[in-house]
Amino acid sequence: MNTDLWLIGSGGMALEYAKVLQAHDIAFSVIGRGHESAIAFTKISGVDVVEGGLTSYLLAKPKLPSKAIIAVGVEALSETMKSLIEYGVPHILVEKPGALTKEEIVSTLLLAKKKSVRVSVAYNRRFYSSTLRALELIAEDGGVKSFHFEFTEWGHEIQGLKKAPGVKDAWFLANSTHVADLAFYLGGIPTEMTTFTSGGLEWHPAASIFSGAGKTNTGALFSYQANWEAPGRWGVEILTSNHRLIFRPMESLKIMKKGSINIEDVPLDDEKDKQFKPGLNVMVKRFLKGQDDGLCSLESQSQLWDVYCKMANY
Repeated sequence: MNTDLWLIGSGGMALEYAKVLQAHDIAFSVIGRGHESAIAFTKISGVDVVEGGLTSYLLAKPKLPSKAIIAVGVEALSETMKSLIEYGVPHILVEKPGALTKEEIVSTLLLAKKKSVRVSVAYNRRFYSSTLRALELIAEDGGVKSFHFEFTEWGHEIQGLKKAPGVKDAWFLANSTHVADLAFYLGGIPTEMTTFTSGGLEWHPAASIFSGAGKTNTGALFSYQANWEAPGRWGVEILTSNHRLIFRPMESLKIMKKGSINIEDVPLDDEKDKQFKPGLNVMVKRFLKGQDDGLCSLESQSQLWDVYCKMANY
């Protein structure tokens, strides 16, 4: 196991990363914890897994890699990051949201700064073909004027999911930030914001209905809403001087042009988004090349944490 890249985890998300790495002939070592997931990973990918978990693996003092990708359960993200940072891995890509609590995200960030380790949070929707094309259109139009997003989750399905303790209680952080991150990535970071919440669910007592509005550091105004007790879906709408750009579903891009109410599909070069988990190919390539362009830094995630907690009533 002397490869220069470690993939931590052997579950479903780790398999998605493996597909991309194998397609680009990138050698990697897989460190997993559970026996059943390791067997399944090897059966599908053909790659052997070092079982027993990262802590056990590090006791053998393996050769330090230059990069690591963390694709473990949400509840173990922070602990895994800290172990890799302490070991000296200089560049890490960690699955979103990177932690479950503010204490975890802040303490991990402080450790990463102390050890001079670069950590990026894997929000793959930043690298959808739809997003990359929208960024071009936004630049041509002179920036975002306003935007709106919806992060309605299907509560009736989530209720029955088996997750580690604490994960569903923080579901906005664990899952809905996919939408919020994309919206703020395109439209700017909130500098002013008013939020409202109501309701609550057995698996998410903090709230079940959400709305709010504010202003970002680019001067754009924004609003959002979600109702986890009602039908709905994720969506983002970006408004420029000339266009309304619509992500619904997020993998697609539709456009309404100034002077018209017609909504048209925007042609996309999305072959890789169909071959792999959407956005993953571009994100992994940038990470491996050391290009931070578009990647969410751990510091940026830490700065947005209070915004997210305010939105979710945590």
